[in-house]
Amino acid sequence: MSEGPAGHGDSRPEDSASAPDAANSGHVNDFDTYQLYQRGLDLLGRGSAAAAAQLLQRAATAEPHSRSVLEALARAQFDAGQYVAAAGNFRRIVDVSPSDDYAQFGLGLSLARTGDHGEAAEHLALAAAMRPNLRHYTDALRSVRATLRARDDIDQENAD
Repeated sequence: MSEGPAGHGDSRPEDSASAPDAANSGHVNDFDTYQLYQRGLDLLGRGSAAAAAQLLQRAATAEPHSRSVLEALARAQFDAGQYVAAAGNFRRIVDVSPSDDYAQFGLGLSLARTGDHGEAAEHLALAAAMRPNLRHYTDALRSVRATLRARDDIDQENAD
């Protein structure tokens, strides 16, 4: 978890208002979803990202529009090395809430890990612009831009 979105000191405290609301619904299925979500967060916090991703995927299937479930799932997928899946779930959050700096950051990191440094730089730049005081956002952006420059330099050398 040291390099993933949750490992940069900006993992969000879970907001019970945005988590699956088992207490108010009275549905057993909602309660089960909430339990899956809580167990998934616990596993993620303990460093068992792959197991967390499995539970959180079940919760996301039951609550596909829950931002907190999608974010937790994307974090778990990233930490488990499932970068394409993580990017997809971070993108779902960004599509609904483009001003979510953390989702932009997670999407950027995930895209960088899939090798799409160009698009990664765009999302990391947005996250860094929204929260310039978060060093891990600017560090990630700087790293991706350095990779892009190095690739351009290699392309120029090969063209000469």
